[in-house]
Amino acid sequence: MKIEDPRSHAHIFSAPAEEGYAAARTLAQAILCSAPHGGAPCGLCDNCRKAEKGVHPDIITVTRRTDEKGAAKREIYVEQIRDLIADAAILPNEAERKVYIIRDAGTMNAAAQNALLKILEEPPYFVTFILVADNAGSLLETVRSRCVTHYRPAAEDAPPAEARTRAETYLGFAAAGARISLLSFARENGDLSNGELLDTVRAARLLLADMLCGRLSPMQLSRTGLLRLCGLMDTAERYLRANVGVKHVLGLLATASND
Repeated sequence: MKIEDPRSHAHIFSAPAEEGYAAARTLAQAILCSAPHGGAPCGLCDNCRKAEKGVHPDIITVTRRTDEKGAAKREIYVEQIRDLIADAAILPNEAERKVYIIRDAGTMNAAAQNALLKILEEPPYFVTFILVADNAGSLLETVRSRCVTHYRPAAEDAPPAEARTRAETYLGFAAAGARISLLSFARENGDLSNGELLDTVRAARLLLADMLCGRLSPMQLSRTGLLRLCGLMDTAERYLRANVGVKHVLGLLATASND
């Protein structure tokens, strides 16, 4: 999923639960990453390593509680959000920021959403909130208006089949670390239009999201490798939208895929 503005203090991922949560974790890791980067996690610093293992003390996940049988309850309650607000007043433990991920955010009852609204309006300067919901419409308009919403592309907006084929070929070469094949790929596709390469980059991002969520084989790529490629796709799309030349972007994709 594309991150429209990673610097915002509040985000909503409107996507299937596991995909949205994977995207939220990627964004949280990028926010806490201590290495110089352009919006993608480096995967190497202490913050990234702890985030990837799910043990970073400054990434806090709020989700539905479970009953005595271990089944998830129907709602996220206002008491949980009040606990979040109290914790958000405390400075980060290790990183420069704290990130709160609210899974199943659409299950927050009205009282919980209104309580969250107060801190969304006046958040501590060191806090970022990420809400994950199958449907952003399940959240109050007042909550949505204070967040940047990221939508999973609809099926009708999916990249063309030929773009997916190119993306699969590229990712296969990248996973294998086949630099010569990557350079050949860049040379053979040098005549693509800006829009065709943009479709290929979008297709690669969707494939990577499916790999992160376990819907597709990760091609022997580690989670860190998948995240790096996600960051590279974001950079490539940003360059293409700024009208950087197709051959230049292809060169970047060929040489930076497994740095």
